[in-house]
Amino acid sequence: PYPLSFRSPKNPEQKIIKRVIALEGDIIKTEGYKKRFVKIPDGHFWIEGDHSGHSFDSNAFGPVSLGLLHARASHIIWPPSRWRRLQPHFTSHKPLLDETPVPKNAENGKF
Repeated sequence: PYPLSFRSPKNPEQKIIKRVIALEGDIIKTEGYKKRFVKIPDGHFWIEGDHSGHSFDSNAFGPVSLGLLHARASHIIWPPSRWRRLQPHFTSHKPLLDETPVPKNAENGKF
């Protein structure tokens, strides 16, 4: 997945660029969020930075509303020494698959 640009859920004046890890309806095993498993609600997505545990992402503030989505990042243009086209980056941290045991009460969002 390509990184997406969106407005910060904590500060609407700030724009953040992170990778989408899960979409609405997916169940994700989190890394430090207040709940270990989260079912992404309708109209939301889960984002994470490339530096797990050291990134201001969904593990800090939870699922992000699609209404905050601004754009897809395609290039790094600043600083000029890093100028390049971004390639999709696949991570080992993905939504849980259907064959994975679903946590008790996952269907109603209570984990």
